Amino acid sequence: MSSIEIGPEDLPEVAHSNHGKTTAAWVTNTGLVIAALVMAFGIAIPTWPLVWVGVGIAVVSLAAGAILRALGHGQPLA
Repeated sequence: MSSIEIGPEDLPEVAHSNHGKTTAAWVTNTGLVIAALVMAFGIAIPTWPLVWVGVGIAVVSLAAGAILRALGHGQPLA
């Protein structure tokens, strides 16, 4: 057993409760899943323009997530 006593004042602040359940997170995640599926079909067929369309969808979804987060629809930084 330890002889160290931890009081309530020693505990860290409570974390945010949204746990990534924000509009920015959903848009980014959905866009990346769609992009991965498009790229997978492009590689399986093989059709390189379809792969590049998937890459474009991934870039757009990352940008959309960053914009939504900057507008306040994402997890707060601190």
